[in-house]
Amino acid sequence: MTERLKLHTEGGRDRDVAEAGQPGEDEFRVDIERIRFSPFFSRLAAVTQVIPQAGSGTVIHNRLTHSLKVSAVARSIAITLNNSDERTRTMLSELGGCDPVVVQAAAAAHDMGHPPFGHLGEKELDRVSRSVLRLPDGFEGNAQTFRILTALDSCDATARGLNLTRAVKAAVLKYPWARSDWTQHQRLSSAEMPRGVGDEVSQGAMKFSAYATETAEMHDALSVFPRMGRYQQTLECAVMDVADDIAYAVHDLDDFYRSNILQYTSVSAELGRWLGDCRELEQLHDTELDRRRPGHALESMWRHIQEKDPWIADEDAFRQSVQRVNRDLVEGLLAVPYDGGLEADRAVTAFTRRWIDRLKASIVVDAQPHVRSGHVRLSDTAWHDVVVLKFVHSRFVLERSDLAVYQRGQTRIIASLVEGFHDWLRDPDEATTIPRRLLDSVEAATEEYQELYDRDPASLGEEGASAIVRLGRARAVVDYIASFTDAQAMSVNALITGSSEEPWEAGRGL
Repeated sequence: MTERLKLHTEGGRDRDVAEAGQPGEDEFRVDIERIRFSPFFSRLAAVTQVIPQAGSGTVIHNRLTHSLKVSAVARSIAITLNNSDERTRTMLSELGGCDPVVVQAAAAAHDMGHPPFGHLGEKELDRVSRSVLRLPDGFEGNAQTFRILTALDSCDATARGLNLTRAVKAAVLKYPWARSDWTQHQRLSSAEMPRGVGDEVSQGAMKFSAYATETAEMHDALSVFPRMGRYQQTLECAVMDVADDIAYAVHDLDDFYRSNILQYTSVSAELGRWLGDCRELEQLHDTELDRRRPGHALESMWRHIQEKDPWIADEDAFRQSVQRVNRDLVEGLLAVPYDGGLEADRAVTAFTRRWIDRLKASIVVDAQPHVRSGHVRLSDTAWHDVVVLKFVHSRFVLERSDLAVYQRGQTRIIASLVEGFHDWLRDPDEATTIPRRLLDSVEAATEEYQELYDRDPASLGEEGASAIVRLGRARAVVDYIASFTDAQAMSVNALITGSSEEPWEAGRGL
């Protein structure tokens, strides 16, 4: 622990509320244990990662197993970096340190704020939060994670948040800005803005790590990393982010193969046709690309990548990655359909291990990273590999009509819950029947907006103090719904719409 103390930035181990720890106790280890024992962490076992467990026919990843695997990959990367050459170790130290336990803690926590029903649930909750509840910040899974860690969860030291060290709090800030930070920025091209900001900056950033009520705490956590540029992740956050990319690109393909969702014929046709006809395809105008024709969707994606990330996108590297994925995934793994046998299990395990090891060994540390990258990133070759793997994931899973129709139904549940609870809170005749947890959330959120207004009256816009009660109520509804598991969301929606056949049983989840 003494050596690790020397490697970490001054102030990184500080907490908002001082605690008398056990002799020799590692502060970062305390943080990871608090995260892992949190009910918000346990909830992830019942939250969809990409495809729902029900009907898949096999055991697949959920948000919890995904987080555990991200944590394992992130820890391995951090240890490797700390055992690398002297130049790299010096750079790590100068930039604030890269502690494996901090990296693990951030990886464990990184998905805690995600709502029911995967990424589509997040998108819909943001939409209705802004359009129905009129919350300027809307909803964002990363910002919700930070809110859980700093405001919604609790520990012995404080009733507000887990009282984590500044280093761990900073390590979960994948998008270290608030939504409103970008509304006044001059319009730049995607290639000139950090990943996640999005194209409509007048509406604020698409991805961000803190709501207005937690922005001060975000800046406080980042303040102990003075060498980090504005809008830059800490080293530990960058490691977690890379590990998340690796796990998402590889482990999810494992699920899709075992579930027989990924089919050899369609993936082979897409990649094979592009490899054979890429010179002809590049001559086509964007309007001539037809995603229904093999090779065209991959060509369209490649053009999009070149536009967004010209700093790293390379034609030869991309072609080699397509060849590599085609050879190893398509002609290697998918060529033999998964039948549930031991040989099939060994094949998919070997594929997953081979690619995880390869990508973990392809890490680069940049002293002066590009605006769309972090100090820790994948090598150029590995970056292109992940781009192709993610394309397979997106094109042949997320764009399936059978999954899309199911997800559309789930988004209706999110909208129904928001409208139902919002109407309930505004009904004076039903004030005594509102769930206790929701009432407590309203009280806490209203206090937070009052504190925000007291610090910065301009933060609530033209409404000023008159918006405090409305915003507190709206944020509480979002917090409440975002804390549901998939099953809770469905059963509670049945209750609030009057269609539940088991009101007493389902009502226990309120």
